[in-house]
Amino acid sequence: MSSFERGLKILAEIATCGDATVDAVATRLGIPQSTTYRYFKTLKEHDFVQEDDGRYRPGRALLEMSGRNHSQSLLADIGTAVLKSIVDEVGETAVMVIRVGTQGMCLRRAEPDKSLKYSFAVNELLPLHAGAGQRILLAWAPPDVVRQVLERDLPRFTENTLTAQQIQASLPHVRSAGRLVSRGELDVGSLSLAVPVFSRGEIVCSLNIAGPETRCGSKSWISSAFNVMEEAARCLTSSLESATSFQSSREILNEHRYAG
Repeated sequence: MSSFERGLKILAEIATCGDATVDAVATRLGIPQSTTYRYFKTLKEHDFVQEDDGRYRPGRALLEMSGRNHSQSLLADIGTAVLKSIVDEVGETAVMVIRVGTQGMCLRRAEPDKSLKYSFAVNELLPLHAGAGQRILLAWAPPDVVRQVLERDLPRFTENTLTAQQIQASLPHVRSAGRLVSRGELDVGSLSLAVPVFSRGEIVCSLNIAGPETRCGSKSWISSAFNVMEEAARCLTSSLESATSFQSSREILNEHRYAG
């Protein structure tokens, strides 16, 4: 394997996993740890990766190459209007959640004018293993991210917070259904619905509605709310795909690898 190929493989690992250590990448790719560390050092110097306490994530240059910065900027720009339209239809808090490494993050939110409501702070980090919006993202996350999340000592927020075994067993069903209902996983008495949003075949965020189960627990309300969310997800996908013309990071890296 040439030096160039090693660098591309490491970039592809970071782009795919979103969160990795030098040891893990070296083991997966069969590259000596000392050599892998030198690559990471160079990639960090050129903003292709960023490091946080020994864990590496895509940096500005890699995000721009993959188009994710542009995609997330678009989501942030149009997200509030989309979420407000959902709130107008369903009358409960609507949230847009993205995955940041092994965590979820509230990118945008809109809230109803009600005294009893569930609120999320913009840029608030959320556990990927609890809550409908986060578990939707986990269902489509790369296998290495799923493994990292589920191998941890997962905190239980309520009696309804799922165990690692329950989450692992549920992932195929979540992907098949394309929607998720959670009841009281983060807050007792809450009900949360989520659907994924895709662009060019990759999940970019989830749309999440949260409210008290006393208001939102009926089958008719849930069915109606999912219809609203899925239409909003389709509109977001259309807007993103019409506004962006980038390839996935893996496609770009593969083109460079096999060029000539």
